[in-house]
Amino acid sequence: MSRSTRNGFGTAPGPRGGLVLGSVSDFRRDQLGFMLEMARRYGDVARYRIANMFWHQVNHPEGIRRVLQQNNRNYGKGKLTRSALKPILGEGLLISEGETWLRQRRLMQPVFHRRRVAAFGELMSAKTLEMLDRWEIEIGNPVDIAAEMARLTLDIATEALFSSHVGEEPGTIARAVTTLVEDANFRFSAPFYPPRSVPTPRNRRVHAALRTLDGAVYRIIEERRRDGGGDDLLTLLLEARDEETGEAMGDRQLRDEVLTLFLAGHETTATALAWTFYLLATHPGTEQRLREELESSGTNGTPAAADLPRLPYARMVIDEAMRLYPPAWVTNRQVLADDEILGYRVRAGDYVMLSPYVLHRHPDFWENPEQFDPERFLPERISGRPRFAYFPFGGGPRQCIGQSMALVEAHLILATIASRCQLRLASDEPVEVQALATLRPRGGLHMKLEPV
Repeated sequence: MSRSTRNGFGTAPGPRGGLVLGSVSDFRRDQLGFMLEMARRYGDVARYRIANMFWHQVNHPEGIRRVLQQNNRNYGKGKLTRSALKPILGEGLLISEGETWLRQRRLMQPVFHRRRVAAFGELMSAKTLEMLDRWEIEIGNPVDIAAEMARLTLDIATEALFSSHVGEEPGTIARAVTTLVEDANFRFSAPFYPPRSVPTPRNRRVHAALRTLDGAVYRIIEERRRDGGGDDLLTLLLEARDEETGEAMGDRQLRDEVLTLFLAGHETTATALAWTFYLLATHPGTEQRLREELESSGTNGTPAAADLPRLPYARMVIDEAMRLYPPAWVTNRQVLADDEILGYRVRAGDYVMLSPYVLHRHPDFWENPEQFDPERFLPERISGRPRFAYFPFGGGPRQCIGQSMALVEAHLILATIASRCQLRLASDEPVEVQALATLRPRGGLHMKLEPV
């Protein structure tokens, strides 16, 4: 991944590709391999064509900083992202832009204050212990840990958003969310599948899930507005007021933000945890050190949010797992006006591709980048590293608003599970990476449960 010689404000280097579709076939054959090769061969910025779109893959922290922070207003979510997600998420925080985004960000930021996030720790721990109780009958049997983590984080998200007093709605919501997550992953692997407006069986299922989800969410919002109460994220969102105007969110905006929190939140945390348990199973020395920290922490197998500062190694394990397998492995932006990135010209209408998966393997910033080494995240080793050499949650003004909650959740779940059981790979077959909407273990992650 050597640095290329920059050529003033010229065009970034890159492959020619095919006459009609450019690099489509190479990209689709192996997306991760293609992007790593682009960085290795062409350096800081690689330019290639996919069908009729020109892409600039940025492979250096300073280039990432230019796009996400320094000149972020020039890089929008773009037509591709909005066309794919707007029918589901509306104007939620993930895809809204301009004044709409700024207003929503101001409204929602206090909801994710660190102290409020920590208050949900008891819920996260309780749901994890419920799962462990359910696992008791599975001791010694293979369990799909990827699916289990998805189920757990969805349970936590549902109750954190709506609390438990909404009757049967949480189960209805969970099933509909699962359908939409599966469809998003499918479309990432099959980009030429008919759009959702075409009434294929799959699209009809998606529309049915959306109708179910909308009906349930709007009913809960109406109930909460009418009766008040609730000790959950929805209550906090309902109470949020714009500091400048004093305005609250309307029902449609609440609906969009609730769906955004579901779809952008629970799947990424679940995927990060699945890869964490895979890496611990394949690195027994790291697992042993984690277990020693847990045993000496005095948490008696039931860590709480207040205990997390005493479990720094567990947090480093999670950070390193997200370095090697960042759930949100790629993010795209569309150029609004001509600009320059690391000496290369990018034109209005072009797309920019930023990949934590690629940057987290840059040998200029990570020694032995393919090695699993949680101590990379010791404070003294972090201090000399460029800000955007590591960006699993993005960066700049649009950095993931739920980062603190996701990290508390992952930290607590890891510490609770590792205190009570060991997870061993169920077979010697290699675990493959599948780059969909998130970075998943292909075919799941089957592991056997052993009590500690």
